Amino acid sequence: MSCNLEEKQYLDLIKNIIENGCLEEGRNGNTLSTFGASLRFSLKDGKIPIITTKKTAWKTCLKELLWFISGNTDTKILQEKGVHIWDGNTSREFLDSRNLNDYPEGMIGPSYGYQWRSFGANYNCSTGKPFEKGIDQLQYIIDQLKDCKTRNSRRLVMTAWNPTQLDEMALPPCHILCQFHVHNTNQLSCSMYQRSNDECCGTPFNIASYSFLTHLLAKHCGLEAYEFVYFKGNCHIYEEHIEGAKLQMNREPFPFPILNIKEMRENINDYQIQDFEINNYQYHETIYYKMVA
Repeated sequence: MSCNLEEKQYLDLIKNIIENGCLEEGRNGNTLSTFGASLRFSLKDGKIPIITTKKTAWKTCLKELLWFISGNTDTKILQEKGVHIWDGNTSREFLDSRNLNDYPEGMIGPSYGYQWRSFGANYNCSTGKPFEKGIDQLQYIIDQLKDCKTRNSRRLVMTAWNPTQLDEMALPPCHILCQFHVHNTNQLSCSMYQRSNDECCGTPFNIASYSFLTHLLAKHCGLEAYEFVYFKGNCHIYEEHIEGAKLQMNREPFPFPILNIKEMRENINDYQIQDFEINNYQYHETIYYKMVA
């Protein structure tokens, strides 16, 4: 088995949190936590960093990403596709705890994809759509990347953190800002900053999701995916995840799989999960981490 040093970064982070983390009582339970970390993952030659030391539900992750890209905020669309990762944070009880009593169950508010596609627009909580046109940050980045004169801009930034609308969101976003950059005329990299990192449930999804996004934008804009750089704020392991994390950190990772996006669509909204093909994904058996809402 060849040594996967990139996944080792993640396992070393887990080990450091368990050995050196501070015990903290938070909004939704006790955690061991540290502050500040960074990880780098190559995306060259189609490589996609899907964590191998436990089975990672990459299709669920990709369905959520395509939902973000659509700008939609109604989780019933995800539920119809068999994705239930948002159920706890959009239940009637949870929404009411956020004083979002007028929201139908299942609405996340103006978060994530809404800010990507309609930044700053007033939110209609009944329909989950903007009242007026906002700033389409994602389309702006696509337009810049497609133009050889602008693709090396240092301003290709997309943010989900909108302080004026945080109280309208079921959950303020955890992964809050990303930046795209082109090296050597055609090599596309992405860096992402995340304020809050659930290392066992969330981080494998976040790594895969932004790597998928980088590969997708590279394909869509005629570039080559190069690297995903991950900057992390509060890195935590929930108390109930510690035993599983100890098991996972002692597993030897497999090589990462290869992604093939089978065709280029005309519009970024047109991609479907069937367009993505994963080859040679080897993984250790599932570790069941309960998601903490």
